Amino acid sequence: MDLRARAESLGESLPALLAAADHLAATVMLGEHGRRRAGMGDEFWQYRPAHAGDSATQIDWRRSARSDEQFVREREWQAAQTVSLWVDPARSLQFSGDTSRPTKSDRAQLLALALSVLLLRGGERVGLTGDAARPRAGRAQLLHLAQGMASDAASPDYGPADYGTPDVANLTSHSRAVFISDFFGNLEDVETALAMASDRGVRGALVQILDPAEEDFPFDGRTIFESMGGSLRHETLRAGDLRTRYLDRLAERKARLETLARASGWHYLCHHTGQSAQSALLWLFTALERGR
Repeated sequence: MDLRARAESLGESLPALLAAADHLAATVMLGEHGRRRAGMGDEFWQYRPAHAGDSATQIDWRRSARSDEQFVREREWQAAQTVSLWVDPARSLQFSGDTSRPTKSDRAQLLALALSVLLLRGGERVGLTGDAARPRAGRAQLLHLAQGMASDAASPDYGPADYGTPDVANLTSHSRAVFISDFFGNLEDVETALAMASDRGVRGALVQILDPAEEDFPFDGRTIFESMGGSLRHETLRAGDLRTRYLDRLAERKARLETLARASGWHYLCHHTGQSAQSALLWLFTALERGR
């Protein structure tokens, strides 16, 4: 499928994806968790360059007059209420081991949007890392988030990329973030991203999405293993002999992700596409609450 056809297909699926996210969020009963308490929002936090979408009333014209750029004066609650999402657009997430299960990408996008529904209801500002959808509050932001995920997946970089690297661009200092991926790429890149986020005081959660076939390795006999983008290929006549080594390597990878998360003050969850999305959503929302 070429990029244009893929983009059109993703665009047509947005209404259904948003409806599914709304439905999933509605199944999670949450109490009041608003952050706008007395005294919050009065303390100056930092200046940041103005972004597209910032209103004229947000710009500090006195500070902006001293340079060639326009600056927004952020208050403490704005930083605390900002959540940035990275949903891995790489080809590896297009995998599903059974047609009855969603792809890892479908589940990742569903969780990200359902979490956004909950956060936006509570007055949070939600966005995507990078430039696809800057953090904003309000229900209208959901469509920008969904479109941003679709554009990431249909971008020219998407074609050859079998595995993704967390994007930490434009993370707001002392905010929260969520990285959703299968994390089958280079873990040193994940470690670097977490270190950069931690340096900015960002706390959050890693959600590893796996298909049950990737956990169980139900392969035997002659088998051809090929990455979703075709960059890696391995053929064997005795796939069953690889099972123990594969499971050991997978366990090591999951343990390292959990260690990296803990060392950075983050939380880690491994979620299977065969499991309930509701349980993962509830865990994710609770993890972000603990990371405040």
